[in-house]
Amino acid sequence: MAARIEAMLGEGLHGLAFSPYVDGQDNMCDVSPEQIRARMAMLAPHTDWVRTFSCTRGNEAAPVIASELGLKSMVGVWVDDDVERNEMELAKGIELARQGHAGILAIGNEVLLREELTEDQLIAYIERAKAEVDVPVGYVDAYFLFENHPRVAAACDVLLVNCYPFWEGYPIEHAHIYMREMYRRAQRVAEGKKVIIAETGWPNIGTRDRGAVPSRINAMKYFIDAVEWTRKENIDLFYFAGFDEAWKVAKEGDVGAYWGLWDKDGKPKYCSM
Repeated sequence: MAARIEAMLGEGLHGLAFSPYVDGQDNMCDVSPEQIRARMAMLAPHTDWVRTFSCTRGNEAAPVIASELGLKSMVGVWVDDDVERNEMELAKGIELARQGHAGILAIGNEVLLREELTEDQLIAYIERAKAEVDVPVGYVDAYFLFENHPRVAAACDVLLVNCYPFWEGYPIEHAHIYMREMYRRAQRVAEGKKVIIAETGWPNIGTRDRGAVPSRINAMKYFIDAVEWTRKENIDLFYFAGFDEAWKVAKEGDVGAYWGLWDKDGKPKYCSM
């Protein structure tokens, strides 16, 4: 499997979730352009796109640096119950799109799942962005949230779906089939619009979730299955994640730190590149 993963990374992935944070930092920290560039340069030879998650606290430099490195960006505009910061995020995201640094603008990430905004509030942000930019505008959430909120699906130019069999406790033997069904369910509510897998992945270390067991072998198998299937079906996939992120333990438990294809220090975890 290691040889297959090395070949896949050598061929280049469609997209990777990008986080600039290193040990001792979390998503409340400011990050410098130098740190962003150093981290992103490790991933650049192995992907066509990066997905960012915020347009403040220094993260607004990431799409610009991605452009300089020859990458396209799905630019994340982080919105939640902090209305003042939402305005800063939205303004910067729109600015980046107008400057040509956003191939897709993603307004919000799992805010319905976390119940931080109402459906009407979220749709208002999406509509404001659509009125200001000429790139596709979408929203990121778990596949079933689009089923539960068809008005949000209707407001999006593109559906950006998170598909995580791990978090639903599926054993690795059935995980890939279930991930495909998650995608198909989102397709059914998309009514012909493009559906992109904005996140999927499998941790290699940590506590099991029912039948879902973190392990090196399981993480490698899940990655290979996901990439092979999406390539065959011509589905855009942003794999989660580029790097391990220690700060996520606080919200996701011990598994939160081990979703990366590269470890926290930038070393490939599943092959010898």
